[in-house]
Amino acid sequence: MDNFITREENDFKRIFNKFRKKNFSGDSGQAIKNSSYQLATNIIMKIGSLIFTIIIARLLMPELFGLYSLALATILLFSAFSDFGINTAVLTFVSNSLGKGEPEKAKSYFNILFKWKIYLTVISSLVLLASSYYIANYYQKPLFYALLAGALYIPAISVISFMEQLFRTNNNFKIPLIKEVAFQALRLVVLPLGIFVLLKTSLADKFLASAIILLLIFCYSVSLLLLLVFAKKKMDFLKSKAADFSASEISGIKKFIFPLVATVLSGVFFGYIDTLMLGRFVSEEYIAYYGAALSLVGSGIAIISFVSTAVFPLFSSLRGKSLQSLFKKSRNIVFLISLAGAVFTYFVAWWAVKIAYGAEYLQAVPVLRWFSILILILPIMALYSTYLTSQKKTKVLAWIIVISTVMNIALNFFGIKFGLNHGFFGPPGMMQAVLGAVFATIISRFAYLGGLILFRNK
Repeated sequence: MDNFITREENDFKRIFNKFRKKNFSGDSGQAIKNSSYQLATNIIMKIGSLIFTIIIARLLMPELFGLYSLALATILLFSAFSDFGINTAVLTFVSNSLGKGEPEKAKSYFNILFKWKIYLTVISSLVLLASSYYIANYYQKPLFYALLAGALYIPAISVISFMEQLFRTNNNFKIPLIKEVAFQALRLVVLPLGIFVLLKTSLADKFLASAIILLLIFCYSVSLLLLLVFAKKKMDFLKSKAADFSASEISGIKKFIFPLVATVLSGVFFGYIDTLMLGRFVSEEYIAYYGAALSLVGSGIAIISFVSTAVFPLFSSLRGKSLQSLFKKSRNIVFLISLAGAVFTYFVAWWAVKIAYGAEYLQAVPVLRWFSILILILPIMALYSTYLTSQKKTKVLAWIIVISTVMNIALNFFGIKFGLNHGFFGPPGMMQAVLGAVFATIISRFAYLGGLILFRNK
């Protein structure tokens, strides 16, 4: 253990010296530079999101905030159908072509993947439109109009995520940072003012959630315009003439993407099934307690997980000892930071909820304490997943996440029902059902991480 800490201390010193000397040459220098921008992006994104969540949670109070959280989780589930691994394919194939000095090939990959992205986005929005009424009836909650608004929300976030990945393919992490600053600033001004005005009008709950979604769409649209302006100036390879694609090359893209379809869908269910199932079995305020705790935890996780995004282009281009060395150093750094974050979150949980959300949300404290475990495992999980994806082991990832998702669904159903009917650490009821979803989420994440470690070591 002493040797481990000593090695990591030396690595931190080397990183500090590179910053001090502004020396970002070589693969390690590029990784540090990418990591710095990605860390800044994640910090701004999660701090902005956390402040935003705190503000609207306090404005809306638990019942309305729970309704909004359930609507957004459902919309994001449908938005997954607009990806199907397209974003990962862009980062993999375009960055690989640019790394080889083949801008024409990179333009070809962009053209075909962007076309597929648009098709999937339109289909996803139409499916959500067609099913909104039935979903609202399934939840037995006033979500119909919010889900209709979600059909416009999907194209906005879908194209933005694609464009952000496009910049990263060229190791340009600065532009996504600028976009994130603009988006968070705009959202923190527009949404609170909009919600304040809407609450003054005594708008019905079923319309209030949809109005909030529409305000979010406006903020995303402005951010998208900003990205498009930068893309025109910075993405020189987009001005190149696209190279001709052979049938085998198109087949190679499809072979890479097809396993990711299962991965993406399973991943979204993996991430949102707890909220979606709680939406059926508990009232809105208990969804709010769950979402409030998850938001606090998610902020820490996203900040720590910056390493996995930053090193992806390097994982894709490196081989042999260089690749293994970079992976081990990244893993060790992530583990130390994650462990410190998990311990800190557990001990400050009560104060974090009280200060952030107010006394009305104190029932979220036990949820946050249990979820501190996720701060330890999810950043490490993200790094292993990034490694396997960069090595094009997408079939392995697909199997791991599909199995973990099935386990997650089964555990959530059992945990929620057991909590409602029997209870875990108290009388049965809705709060115990929330704890059932918490335990199901933690167990399934451990299982997923175990699968990643097993196949990474093979």
